[in-house]
Amino acid sequence: MSTENALLTILTEKINNDSLVLPTLPEIAIKVRKAADDPDINLAKLAEVISQDPALSARMIKISNSAFMGRTIKVDTLNQAVTRIGLRQIKNIVTALAMEQLFVSKNPIVKRYMNETWKRTVDVAAYAITLMQYYLKRNKHANLDIDTIALAALIFNIGALPIFTEAERHEDVFANPSFLAGAIEKMGGKIGAEIMRAWDFTDEFVEVAEKWRDLSYEADKPCYTDFVRIAAVKNGLLTEMTEPENYLSSMVEKEIIESKSLLNDDEFLSDLGDARSIFA
Repeated sequence: MSTENALLTILTEKINNDSLVLPTLPEIAIKVRKAADDPDINLAKLAEVISQDPALSARMIKISNSAFMGRTIKVDTLNQAVTRIGLRQIKNIVTALAMEQLFVSKNPIVKRYMNETWKRTVDVAAYAITLMQYYLKRNKHANLDIDTIALAALIFNIGALPIFTEAERHEDVFANPSFLAGAIEKMGGKIGAEIMRAWDFTDEFVEVAEKWRDLSYEADKPCYTDFVRIAAVKNGLLTEMTEPENYLSSMVEKEIIESKSLLNDDEFLSDLGDARSIFA
C-alpha cells in the first residue's frame, strides 16, 4: 500500500469510527461567538470579551481603521472599533482572525506547508471578499453578506488541519509536501464538512468546506461557494479545472461577476489590496 493510500485509509477509518480528532476553535473565538449570540449583549460588554486577547484587540482596531471599512476618521480604542464594525459583523470577523491560530505545527515540513496553506487561504479570502463587494453593489437586496463570506472563505480548506495532524504524528512517512497536497485534495472536503458540523456552523459553511473543490456541484442561485470557488480558481488552487476561462464565463452568465475584464480592473485590484490588508 502506498503511503498516500495508507494515510487515506487511516483518515477514512477514523471518520467512519467517529474517532478523528477535529480541531477546536480558539478559545477567544468561542467566547466572542457565545457572547454575540446572547440577546442581552451590548457592544461595550462584547468589547470586554474581546479585550481578553490583546493581539486580537489590536487587529480589530486596525480593521476598523482600514480602507476596507471605508472610514477616514481614525479610532483609537477597542470600544470605538467594536461600535464601528457593529454587533452583527463582530462574531464572524473575530472568528476569522482567530483562525490563524490553528495553523501551527512543530514539524518543520508540516509547519512550512501549513504556513503556505494559510497564505493561500488569506489570498482566497481577500479575493472572495472583493468579489462579494462588487456583487452587492449590483445586488443590494441579495441574501448574501460580506462578514459571512469573510469567514466562509477562511474555513474553505479547514479540512486540511486533521490531515496535517496525522502527518505530524507519522512524520517519517507522511510529512512531505506533495503527499500532503494529494491527501488534502482527496479528503479535505469531507473532513471540512465534519469540522463545520462539529463547530455548529450553519449549512452555508458546511457547503463551502465540502463543495468548493467539487466541480460537479453547482447551486441554482448565487451562493458563498461560488465566490470561494472563483477566488480559488484565480489563485491557482483548482488545477484540475481544465477550462477555467469557460468557468469564469459561466459565472458572468450567472451574474456572480459583471465581466471577466473586471478581475483585471485597476479599481478591483486596489480594492483587493484593501481586503488583503485586513489579514496583514
